[in-house]
Formats: sequence, structure tokens, C-alpha cells
Amino acid sequence: MLLCRPVFCVLMAGLLAGCATRSVNVQPVPVSPADFAGWPCDALADETERVQQRAADVAYAVDAIVGNNVIILSIGTTVFWPALLAMRPDGPDAAELAKLKGRYEALNVAAQKRGCPPMSDTLPPARAAALPVAPGERLVYEERGAGGPGQEFGLQLQALKRGELDFLLDRGPGTPRLRWRQDAAGNALEVPPHRPLSWTRLLRRELALGDVLSGELHGPHSAERTARVRGQVIAVGPLVLAGRSFDAATIELFGDVPNGPATTRVDGVMAVDRASGVLLRLELRSGNPDYALKRKLVRIEPAG
Repeated sequence: MLLCRPVFCVLMAGLLAGCATRSVNVQPVPVSPADFAGWPCDALADETERVQQRAADVAYAVDAIVGNNVIILSIGTTVFWPALLAMRPDGPDAAELAKLKGRYEALNVAAQKRGCPPMSDTLPPARAAALPVAPGERLVYEERGAGGPGQEFGLQLQALKRGELDFLLDRGPGTPRLRWRQDAAGNALEVPPHRPLSWTRLLRRELALGDVLSGELHGPHSAERTARVRGQVIAVGPLVLAGRSFDAATIELFGDVPNGPATTRVDGVMAVDRASGVLLRLELRSGNPDYALKRKLVRIEPAG
């Protein structure tokens, strides 16, 4: 699986020679750095992160519609703005990207004038403290397949970063601990082989009631069993689970998954914490057993 921190990466279109002739570079709408003259360095970094994430969201959404499968690159704190492949240069997506790029450039000038250090991956302490999970804690999930017994696995939070949660996955005492990374919306960035079912490009930050989503579910055994799904946020609000309070978004899912030479339906519901992207509950129904399961957060074990 290709890896990337979504806060510091955006979709790159037109990298291949065959695409270059039909892509248009984003031209920024100028924004004055004076608009941010009084901002402290932390606030400038937070807004830069938000702008980059929004640019990636726009490009992801366009790619989902046109099916370009544009490349994702890990690029540190340097931004490569998505070329307008398959976007109308005068369309709303291009206009939003141009505004975001102008804001990004003004933020960088303001940070340089203020003498701010390079933007760090580390999540500021105040933002980390506001999340419902903390480094060292182990999130324990129970998962049940179609008609099978329940099994537990754990995700121990190793680090909170800008736009990323870094876990170690284990299947219980004495089992190997393997790296599992997800973005702050809850999408998988890095998962181990023979992993539990995961998803990419499905969730985004700041989920609101009625939001329409699309992305991919990845079965535990092979890339050929990837499901294309769509979803809609059908409820938002507080939820107490495993002795912890969360700000939950509940999402209805539906789509298709390969099932031998044909396809079969998959549908269900998932709930995630809007602040951290932590999964709270997942229920899927499908004729493909890889996509027929129930997963629920059952407890949170303290650090240490």
C-alpha cells in the first residue's frame, strides 16, 4: 500500500507525459500576508495544515468522480498542488484550489516574516489534549465474522501527529505488534499484511450531517477484493462508548465488491469519532464473507 501523510501531501496529476498536455496548473488567487501578521506561529501552522488538507480533499473528490487514480506522494512539508486534470479551469474545483493556493502562499510568507521554525509533524500539546485518546492507550476491538465467534485485537496509540495517528496492531498477548497508521479522519495510511478490513479515501475531517462520501474498503486477504463504496452521514452527536465520550458521526455505506467472477453488494453502517477519526463501530453485510462483519470498540486500556 502506498504511504503518505495526507496533511503534507496532495494529489499529483499530470506526472506522466501522456497526461501533461491535458492538465492545467493551479494559479493562485493572491492573498495578502498582512492578513496573518498578528498570528502566532502555532496558529499559522494549524491554518497551513487545514489549507493543505482541504486541497487534498478537493482533488480526491474530483478523482473519485472521474476515476483518474492520480498518484499520492509523501512530500514532507512541501506542497505540490494538484494540476487540474479532468477539472474545468474555470470550474468551482479549480476556483477553490486557486483560493487555497493563494492562502497557503500568504501563510508561508507570514511565517517567514515572523521567524517561525519549519512546520513540525508533532501535534501541538493543546490539540493533543483535546482528543479523546492519548498516546500509550490501547484500543481493544471485538470483531465477529459471518456466523463466527468474536475475536479481539488491539491498537495501541504510539504517537499523535499533525493529520496522523500511529498505532501498533496486535492480536492479543504474545502476538507480534505491527504498525498501523491512519489519518486524522480515520482512513488507513499503512496497514500490515493479513490485516483486519480497512478503508482509504472514504472519510474526511469535519463530517457534517448529510455529507456524501466515497472511497474504498480493503478486504483482509487480497487487493483484488477491494470494494468501491459510497456513504452518507446520517447522524452526528455525542456518544459514550468504552467508558469514553466521543463526538460521533454515523455513516450509512453501500457499494459493490468482487465475489469470484461476479460482484455482490455490500452495505452497512460505521461510526467514527469526528475529532480523531477513531473507529467506534462498524457493521457490514455482504455475500462476500470478507465484507460481512461486526467490529466494535469494547474498551480502552490505560497507557503502561
